[in-house]
Amino acid sequence: MDDHNSALAAGFIAAAAVYLIVLLALVAFSIWVYWRIFARAGFNGALSLLNFVPGVGQLICMLILAFGRWPIEDQLAALQARGPLGATVPPPAPPGTSVMPM
Repeated sequence: MDDHNSALAAGFIAAAAVYLIVLLALVAFSIWVYWRIFARAGFNGALSLLNFVPGVGQLICMLILAFGRWPIEDQLAALQARGPLGATVPPPAPPGTSVMPM
C-alpha cells in the first residue's frame, strides 16, 4: 500500500509540474503578444505587464487599447498635416532675415 501511495504522489507531482510549466508558458506568451500589440500601437510595451494583476490585468489592457488615444494616431495626424508624400517643405529662414514673397 505504501508503494501505491508513493506512486500516486509522484504522479500528482509530475502532473502539477506539467500544469505549472504549461501555465507559465501561456502567461509568457500572453505578455509577449500584448507587448507587441502595445509597441505597434505606439505605447510602451511594458504596459503588457499589467497582465500580472490577477483578475483585472487583461481587462485593463483591453480597455486601454479599445478606448485610449493611440500615440501612433497622433504621429499619423502630424504626418498628414505636412501634406502629400514627396512634398518638400522649405527650410526655415535664418534668424534676422526677412522672407519676402516673390
